[in-house]
Amino acid sequence: MLELLHRPWPWYVTGPLLGLVASGLLVIGNKQLGVSGNFRHLCAAVFPRNVAFFKYDWTRSGLWNLAFAGGIVVGGFIGGALLASHEPVAISARAHADLASLGVHDFTGLVPRQLFHWGALLTLKGLLLIAGGGFLIGFGTAYAGGCTSGHGITGLADLQFPSLIAVVAFFAAGAVASHFLLPLLLSR
Repeated sequence: MLELLHRPWPWYVTGPLLGLVASGLLVIGNKQLGVSGNFRHLCAAVFPRNVAFFKYDWTRSGLWNLAFAGGIVVGGFIGGALLASHEPVAISARAHADLASLGVHDFTGLVPRQLFHWGALLTLKGLLLIAGGGFLIGFGTAYAGGCTSGHGITGLADLQFPSLIAVVAFFAAGAVASHFLLPLLLSR
């Protein structure tokens, strides 16, 4: 059993499982699965009467979603700390060569340590990337009416056309950013 947890599951197992989760949510009447709404639920729990936007029954609509987000954090810890594999992430030879040409040479962890480490926060460039990236993610989530998981999993399962537009925009922006923006950010 532990061997099964130490390696990635194939797409033909995880895909149907994810589809069953989305279908199950539709069957029980909940059409939303995502993480972005949890910020509102959390603020409603902490500041229930101070701001009009947070005056709603968050326990009815958001308690299970907060538990879901907590499960993501706990699962991430278990997967990253307790079941961590110290082998590099499998990427294509071309991706490896492209990243090496940009100055990334350490592929021993889940993410390149040359880019993602605590010391990066102490530089102006790193702080701007973190703060700017956080702002763009928050703005994009609010503007799109949800996050990638909400639109991509339950929005598409519910055949919502706005979710299709959002998912296409997410992937297009990711492709443009990795092709044009990443080389600019990694240039010295």
